[in-house]
Parts: sequence; C-alpha cells; structure tokens
Amino acid sequence: MRTLVLGLGNEYAGDDAVGVLAVRALRDELAGDADVMESAASGLALLEVFAGYHRAVVIDSIRTGRRPAGTIVEVGLAELGLAIAPSLHQAGMPELAAVARRLGMGFPDRTRVLAVEVAGPLMFGAPLSEPVAAAIAPLGRRVLDQVRHWASEDSGRGPPEGTGLGPEATVPRGLGGTGCTTTTRSARS
Repeated sequence: MRTLVLGLGNEYAGDDAVGVLAVRALRDELAGDADVMESAASGLALLEVFAGYHRAVVIDSIRTGRRPAGTIVEVGLAELGLAIAPSLHQAGMPELAAVARRLGMGFPDRTRVLAVEVAGPLMFGAPLSEPVAAAIAPLGRRVLDQVRHWASEDSGRGPPEGTGLGPEATVPRGLGGTGCTTTTRSARS
C-alpha cells in the first residue's frame, strides 16, 4: 500500500506556507513509510500527484474565522464540503477525487486532511505568524501517528502504542461535517 504525505501551500505567502514547511520537517522521519511531496498547485493541477496512491495525508492551511489561528483541524475526505470556486481549476478535494475516479486515474481510498487555521489575508512576502509556526510540531506528530497507524494496519499489528489511534481514528475531528475551503491559491504549478 502506497502512502502519500502532501504539503500544500505557497512558501512566500505567510501562513499559507504551513503545509510545505510541515512536510519539509517530516521528510527524513517518513522516509520508507510514505512518499513526501510539496506543491503550490491547487484543484485539477493536483490530479496526477494522487495517482497510484492508496492513502494520503494532505496538509494545508484554512481560513474559516471560526477558530483561533494555529488550530489544527482534521477531517476525512468525505467530511469536506464542496469548494465554491469560479472554475474547476480551483476545485476542492472532493471534486478532485470524483474527477480522478471518472477519468479512471484512481485516488487514494483513505485520505486525511490536516489543516491549520490561519488569520487575516495571505500576503506575498509576509512571514509565518507565531500561532501558525507553533502548530508545525504538533501537526507533524499527528501526521507521523497517522502514517504509522496505516503501516501497522498493513503489518496486522494494530496501532502503535501511545498514538491514540484505534477504531476512533476514523471519526472525523474538527469541522463537525461543515464545509472547508483551502486557502492554497498560487500561480505556480
């Protein structure tokens, strides 16, 4: 079973860099357990990134205004709401999965999204805010726990001790079934 850990964001746009910075910090620890990628792309530009993977952890930023900056929100693909965007190029994860399946490209059967709440407008050249920077270490631990949980399922051993991942790991945490729009918007692909 192939696992992808994908950090989304623009490293030059302040808090939007959180996904990219988180995967950079995890790259060595995940070697051999997951493929680690980063991208500033969004929407349909990500179709090929997911091809061939069975599971994925996507790390991104969100701006809902419902939580303090730095709050980590975790949901499964099924719990994400549809993206409201002016074109398919800015499609959200559920739309992306549906298009991939219709085209016969495949999409990871198990996808977890870990997003960090950001505040204010994302401005080119802005630094990472303190609350979002402080979220990178706990975000990394949650990604490692999820990847190790999946690896233990593959080996038939069950979840590793102390991860807190068991049957309850499939219960969505964070959004409570409400919609979520990512803030990843970039001209780079």
